[in-house]
Amino acid sequence: MLDDAVYAELDRRLAPVDAARRAAWPGERPRRQPVHTCYVPADAVVPGVAAAWGAAALAALDEHGLPDLGYPAALLDEVLPRVRAKLAAEPVEDLRVDAEDGYRGRPEDEDDDVRRAAAAVAADLAAGTAPPSVGIRARSLEGPTRRRGVRSLDLFLAAAGAPRPTVTLPKVTDVEQVRAFLPVLDALEAAHGVALDLELQVETPQAVLGADGAVTLARMVHAAGPRLTGLHFGTYDYSASLGIAAAHQASDHPAADLAKQLMQVAVAGTGAHAVDGSTNVLPVGSREQVHAGWRVHAGLVRRALERGLHQGWDLHPAQLVTRYVATYAFFRGALPAAAARLAAYVERVDGGVLDEPATARALAGVVLRGLDCGAFDDAEVTAAGAPGRATLESLAGRR
Repeated sequence: MLDDAVYAELDRRLAPVDAARRAAWPGERPRRQPVHTCYVPADAVVPGVAAAWGAAALAALDEHGLPDLGYPAALLDEVLPRVRAKLAAEPVEDLRVDAEDGYRGRPEDEDDDVRRAAAAVAADLAAGTAPPSVGIRARSLEGPTRRRGVRSLDLFLAAAGAPRPTVTLPKVTDVEQVRAFLPVLDALEAAHGVALDLELQVETPQAVLGADGAVTLARMVHAAGPRLTGLHFGTYDYSASLGIAAAHQASDHPAADLAKQLMQVAVAGTGAHAVDGSTNVLPVGSREQVHAGWRVHAGLVRRALERGLHQGWDLHPAQLVTRYVATYAFFRGALPAAAARLAAYVERVDGGVLDEPATARALAGVVLRGLDCGAFDDAEVTAAGAPGRATLESLAGRR
């Protein structure tokens, strides 16, 4: 019985709120999120680097065999052929040329090493063998490294030829660094005729909590705007800055969990993603040492996926084995239940679980991520009873 004027006034007052919310939290991007980012020092990037990583991973698997990772034998029988195919066809989903902490060249050689790395990326792009996404991590915007970092970006973008490379900004400590970097990205885009994505690395306590008690992460995310694709956690810099002893620095430390949970909250709904960090326990050496490294890595990947972190860092070719084993096992294990619940949701069938739209969005997202990375294919999804890809994308809110 209310007068129409009441509704009109409600719409008038809340329309700006609606518009601001849509702009700040536009939802999931349509592009696939890689399951990992592989950091390769700039002086070690050569043509065919991704294929070389895949070959090295397959060689490690052939030489050492897979240890017991706690998965059912039947699941591994499904996973391992797909992992081998992935390592042969698309071993690296996201390559990051590292001109920061991973770079071990001499300062006077950095220009030449960055140019050579860019030329290698360009050659792979021309040959059709480059990873689906590539980019560069340069030095931070702190005073001593600021000019060097921007120069490396300029040199790389001049020669790489990537249509939409990612720029990773490490060791961010202040929102103003993000704001100051945006005009630099504008200038780089104009100079090199590219569109740039941006990642921020969370490696300092100041990036998580500001002097005013506010969560700096959220301010950084919204200052960066639509260019931002992710917040990447720096396991060891962050842990060391909190005084955690080296022997206990790990991505599953409670201090790391707190930072990553805040990262997830900060990016939720924005289209950017929270990304897990690395482990420095590498699968190298004897069979026992390789198996120990694989167990650590597989456990961390599985743990991250269970906590909603769908991407992490890989620092060594042999880590690709357990990256894909753990990732494929996770998604294949999730498919039957997700497919059944999605079918019931779409068909409005009463079942043992009453799912709401937000849960259906998450279920659809799980299936799409499994499809994106190759854990299963469209035929397996429909055979499991899930709706087709178009319906999944609509349910997942991919814009």
